[in-house]
Amino acid sequence: MLDNVIQSTKENFGAYQGRWRTDYFKNSNPIVLELGCGKGEYSNGLARLFPEKNFIGIDIKGDRLASGALVAKNEGLEHVAFLRIMMQFIDEHFEENEVDEIWITFPDPRPKDRDEKKRLTNPFYLAKYRKILKPGGMLHLKTDAEAFFDFSKEMLASQDWPLLVSTRDLYQSEWNEDHFGIKTRFETIFYNKGFSIHYLRAENKKEA
Repeated sequence: MLDNVIQSTKENFGAYQGRWRTDYFKNSNPIVLELGCGKGEYSNGLARLFPEKNFIGIDIKGDRLASGALVAKNEGLEHVAFLRIMMQFIDEHFEENEVDEIWITFPDPRPKDRDEKKRLTNPFYLAKYRKILKPGGMLHLKTDAEAFFDFSKEMLASQDWPLLVSTRDLYQSEWNEDHFGIKTRFETIFYNKGFSIHYLRAENKKEA
């Protein structure tokens, strides 16, 4: 596995909590996470646009991470890393207030009622994001799944995450530029089939 992928078989696995800036990226720049990153289209895409930020793509699928990591290596994107973990352990790899921004891009919507606890916007996960995100940090969500989008809005409201942006048709909205022209593989497939892309941005409301 490439050296820009951190996983459990490596000595540095779990070593960067609270020290991503100093020990891994060796700078003081903001940290942006892409959760369920797959092949890291957003991590790499944002990194091309914002060299002044650090990006970490997180997923459990090793082959997908390897694909994104290879792209980052080939393009010299040294401010991109990939972390292979299950999402429920995210707060074991980042210190409180260490993260500036989170993107959740086309996650598995888990449509069955019995899988509600596995949805990445369930209160269990929102509590972890709140912990690692700095006060005022942003949480972005993009999805084509309308029911999941509605669920996410409901959960964010119930957990006191103010919604700053919410649209059911991103590309026909005033926030079209907020996605920076980046489309994941799944997004491209769904969009080309005529699905509307839902987008929201919420603020991590907590005391500094």
